[in-house]
Amino acid sequence: MAMKNIIITGTSRGIGYELALQLAHAGHHVIALSRKIPQGLLGNANITCLSVDLSKADDYLEIEKVLNALGTKIDVLIHNAGSLVTKPFAQLTPTDFEKVYQVNVFAVARLTQTVLPFLSQGSHVVTISSMGGIQGSMKFAGLAAYSSSKGAVITLSELLAEEYKEQGIAFNVLALGAVNTEMLQEAFPGYNAPTSPAEMAEYIAHFALTGNKYHNGKVIQVSSSTP
Repeated sequence: MAMKNIIITGTSRGIGYELALQLAHAGHHVIALSRKIPQGLLGNANITCLSVDLSKADDYLEIEKVLNALGTKIDVLIHNAGSLVTKPFAQLTPTDFEKVYQVNVFAVARLTQTVLPFLSQGSHVVTISSMGGIQGSMKFAGLAAYSSSKGAVITLSELLAEEYKEQGIAFNVLALGAVNTEMLQEAFPGYNAPTSPAEMAEYIAHFALTGNKYHNGKVIQVSSSTP
């Protein structure tokens, strides 16, 4: 497969970290976005690390600057970064909702807008959602902000698939079930998910590289367990 230019958010740990390593190892050029840059990604010739906070407007100017300097088409954009607050609904504050939505929804929209000029025929935008955002799926108390935000990006992706289909840019969503990440342990302490970050990253990588050949505007449920 020809080398592709791939942007991944939330690469400091978990699935995003594994995604960056796997895609770089396969010979693709990865632009890894996260607030903290992990040592494991530094020094890899196929990875460009950017320390950015997707909740801050000024950081999108830095991303745009880097993309202009690279002067290349972006083949794949993977919205993987996520924020989670676990609280009973009655205790959730507007700040809690804003914190989650800034990363899980607004950053997805803002980064897509920033990258759009670098996307073209054949580009693929993949948003990582959650089974908690799927209508009719089992829901879990304490995740009102998180699950509702994951539902919002599903609708956003469906809309963008329609809006940009004439340009040949595909938008798809992967709604993940439980993956044994640090974020899962924060939400469900002690729960051991059947899927590791590396295993899920392998699935996402393959879908990001090939899924737009078969799907556009689709929500793929990727779960073998509840949650």
